[in-house]
Amino acid sequence: MVLSFKQLAIGTSLLAIGGGAALISSHYNDRLSSSSPSGLPLFANQSTKIAVSDSATNNSNFIAAAVEKVGPAVVRIDSARRVNSQGPDALRNPLFKRFFGDQLPAPEDRVERGTGSGFIVSADGRLVTNAHVVSGSDTVEVKLKDGRTFEGKVVGIDPVTDVAAVKINASNLPSVQLGNSSTLLPGQWAIAIGNPFGLDNTVTAGIISALDRSSSQVGVPDKRVSFIQTDAAINPGNSGGPLLNDRGEVIGINTAIRADAQGLGFAIPIETARRVVEQLFSKGRVEHPFLGIQMVDLTPTIRDEINKDQGTQVNVSQDRGVYVARVLDNSPAAQGGMQQGDVIQKINGAQVKTASDVQAQVESSSIGTPLEVEVIRGNQPKTIRVRPGAFPTNRADQ
Repeated sequence: MVLSFKQLAIGTSLLAIGGGAALISSHYNDRLSSSSPSGLPLFANQSTKIAVSDSATNNSNFIAAAVEKVGPAVVRIDSARRVNSQGPDALRNPLFKRFFGDQLPAPEDRVERGTGSGFIVSADGRLVTNAHVVSGSDTVEVKLKDGRTFEGKVVGIDPVTDVAAVKINASNLPSVQLGNSSTLLPGQWAIAIGNPFGLDNTVTAGIISALDRSSSQVGVPDKRVSFIQTDAAINPGNSGGPLLNDRGEVIGINTAIRADAQGLGFAIPIETARRVVEQLFSKGRVEHPFLGIQMVDLTPTIRDEINKDQGTQVNVSQDRGVYVARVLDNSPAAQGGMQQGDVIQKINGAQVKTASDVQAQVESSSIGTPLEVEVIRGNQPKTIRVRPGAFPTNRADQ
């Protein structure tokens, strides 16, 4: 988790409709080999792409063509979970039970429902969506654009990246083609498809307005994602739907909007989603490498604040780099010898300038495989070997 010495509280809601739609305000709503057991490709290739009709090619613009190509593979996901209602606190008071005994009303269960989006990645019924869309549900209802409805099994969820894998029993389904989010540039076209406010198959378009937005910038510091920012309209119910480029390729999963801003939406890069969903389908879970440090990007102002803070007992001379504000007890970083006050310069020879750079390097590493971390400690360079451990799911540290 990136710590800042001057933090702003940013409210961010995740895009699902129904009881508990926001990740911040409420928890609920909104085994992958290269080929499936049936031999079908996991992700769409030339044989499973949806063809663009001649009418779309001749009489429509590129947005309409992309939508006609991908739209049939975008689904609506309706989820539900049963929640026990305990009743008012006063009724649970032992004094009330003493006098009224069995006359007290029994707690009633209630059902929380939510609607989100998703998209089909293989012709044999493998789907991708957001974790918060299906969290708490073992089964969900999946509705295709052609009107068919299937019961979907939640294969696995990864709260750390907010990605989930769902399977429906069907064959010869339309499926999307995955693009490449690593080559995106601000200003390129972005097209969103989903079910905002329960309005199925809604299309919006805009541009990629920024890249590599950190989880803390977006307002979800417990996630480990560098988000794509877009001005394509994204609303509650879009969660889990695809963000497309101008060729109709999926470049991200629409995920979050900033509650304090208009015209800003965020998506999980498809490279991140692909890596996570492969593990979910193959193992039902995802293992993230973990160091156990809390970091802050150094600036001259931050450096001065650190040096003035008597509690840190460190003196930082660098005004650029990644400052280690805390090393968690018994963490891989602590076991490797990292200390509070270290300023990270490189990881495995690659220069890192921000905490997001460190996060990306750690995320791309392997659990148990040593990382060479070059730091400045008190004006002296030092190289530390750290073996990443498995990420504890209840932490947001790196």
